[in-house]
Amino acid sequence: MSNSELETPILSIENVSKRFVKSLDLAGKIAQKLGARVREEIVHAVDGVSIEIKDGEVVGLVGESGCGKSTLGRVVAGVHGASDGRVLFKGQDVANLEGVEAREAALKIQMIFQDPMSSLNPRLRVQDIVGEAPVVHKVVNHSEIEDYVAQIMTRVGLDPSYARRYPHQFSGGQRQRIGIARALYFQPEILIFDETTSALDADNENRIIEIIKENKENKIIIIVSHNKNMINICDKIYEIKEKKVILKN
Repeated sequence: MSNSELETPILSIENVSKRFVKSLDLAGKIAQKLGARVREEIVHAVDGVSIEIKDGEVVGLVGESGCGKSTLGRVVAGVHGASDGRVLFKGQDVANLEGVEAREAALKIQMIFQDPMSSLNPRLRVQDIVGEAPVVHKVVNHSEIEDYVAQIMTRVGLDPSYARRYPHQFSGGQRQRIGIARALYFQPEILIFDETTSALDADNENRIIEIIKENKENKIIIIVSHNKNMINICDKIYEIKEKKVILKN
């Protein structure tokens, strides 16, 4: 048995399923009160998915729209809880962690979303968006925040002099880099990119790809995407089909 086979996976997704309840609309509620046999719909987003990912791997999740790949990414990130199964981070079930352990795990698993404006507070300047949480979580002291924000902005190709600007003053590609800068601040061990380049032009897409390559050392990178250029940098590609996962390479 090789050394790679003996390595403990940093991330284990074990038989994870996610179901959502689609509530009745007004017409459905009225019909139900009148005696019609209508019920809330249960939507199976993913069903019994199992994947193991080792440190340093870049993994792609692909599939048709609505197949559940983004949902799976959000379950790993803790945005959604699993309906069944479990997500293990360094051998620990993240759903069972409490207190300091839960907080540390949450900081080590970061997600960059498709629409940066939905996750960036429009009322905050970039310096606060990137720097507020690290101060709250005592990653850095308040007196150090300006220098740290400048370092992180430089790392993702943003001019540190823009730190006093608001999100609407940036292009879509720049806003995505702000989201990445915020995630990198916590020195995450797992980074999840959810259709991050879907609305970007070729130049910004290439810059995001370069940022991923530059920051993949000692991390797990999960790329949820339709984009062939993004998927081409992955070590492994999993296709979600009929709510199940298939290893493509």
